[in-house]
Amino acid sequence: MGRHLHFDCFSGISGDMVLGALVSAGLSWTELVNGLKRLKLKGYQLRRREVHRGALPAIKVDVIIQQGFHQPLTLTRIRKILSASTLPGLVKERSRSVFDRLAEAEGLAHRVAVQDVHFHEVGVVDSFIDVVGGILGCYLLNVTHVTSSPVNVGSGSIETSHGLLPVPGPAVAALAKGIPIYSEGPRCELATPTGVALLRTLVSDFGPMPTMQSLAVGYGAGDRNPEGWPNALRVFLQDEVTPVARRTEQVVQIETNLDDLNPQTYEHIMEQLFDVGAMDVALLPVVMKKNRPGVVLSCLAKQDRIDAIIEILFQETSTLGVRIQEMARQVLPRRFVSIVVHGGTVRMKVADVGAGWEKASPEYIDCKKIAKRTGRPLKSIMEDAISTYRQGLSKMKPTTLRGRA
Repeated sequence: MGRHLHFDCFSGISGDMVLGALVSAGLSWTELVNGLKRLKLKGYQLRRREVHRGALPAIKVDVIIQQGFHQPLTLTRIRKILSASTLPGLVKERSRSVFDRLAEAEGLAHRVAVQDVHFHEVGVVDSFIDVVGGILGCYLLNVTHVTSSPVNVGSGSIETSHGLLPVPGPAVAALAKGIPIYSEGPRCELATPTGVALLRTLVSDFGPMPTMQSLAVGYGAGDRNPEGWPNALRVFLQDEVTPVARRTEQVVQIETNLDDLNPQTYEHIMEQLFDVGAMDVALLPVVMKKNRPGVVLSCLAKQDRIDAIIEILFQETSTLGVRIQEMARQVLPRRFVSIVVHGGTVRMKVADVGAGWEKASPEYIDCKKIAKRTGRPLKSIMEDAISTYRQGLSKMKPTTLRGRA
């Protein structure tokens, strides 16, 4: 069986913090250094130090540039280096996914095409080594399941090649869509684009720390050492002795009957409901009193989202009342795996059915973006994603790294 890694991002996350935390948790320094030599890059040296961040002892990993590579690497150059390396195929794939996400986020942040992105903050060789080293470190530790706490992004402002920007910077803000984030502590950047992109690629679930029987705890130090603040990333590592069982959770179903609403408004209402935390929204056709055709609007949500959802229903629909019912639901363990297809990266939602079986489906939004950008038919992109995932699965060993987009 593999291992479960949990990131505790109480002081954000960066590439060097990930490396330091993995080394602190037991990653062999020799295996890491020798593994990165398979990139066939020269002109840098890895160094590790034992430091303190606040009251916490931590490992700081530095990439010392000796010659060359002072200019940012382009996405094309990064892909060529990865392709020419002798790293395991899964490490190459995950590393490419991280940089694809970084390029997309930088493009969105600065309104440029992905192919025109210049990685001013994340493309120099130290960040390149941080990314590949973090992915390789998880592979060497036999990590197969990754979770994370919400991410502290810091506060204040940062000086970049584009000028003074608020924290989180545009790239981090773009990468953090869908991730729980918050702001606390010193007025500085705590979460970097590299760190958040690693999370997006590796992590399957964000939330409170799950129940764990940890075999190791590691602390990775960040560059900054603000007074009175422990600027470190903490990780917990445990063996996954048995497969993850189906989880039972409590949810609330909120329903209302509608027979006098303009159908054009349903799309807007559903978007509003999802924005305030609905887990699912369904429209069910029914026949109501006096044989009038109508719709049952049904939402699933967590207990703490009830008030927000009811407010949307009262504001945006003609209903005068709603029905609320608490219920339990069982959910399959699921994770997200990033795969690369012609035109971009697609997240595959993978559910463990049990007895070694699983089912996977491509994320519609990712496929839609690629279709709009490339002009390829949406159907062929989705079929390509499923085929690519299955081909990769057939080549993977039982101890492969699983991730999330």
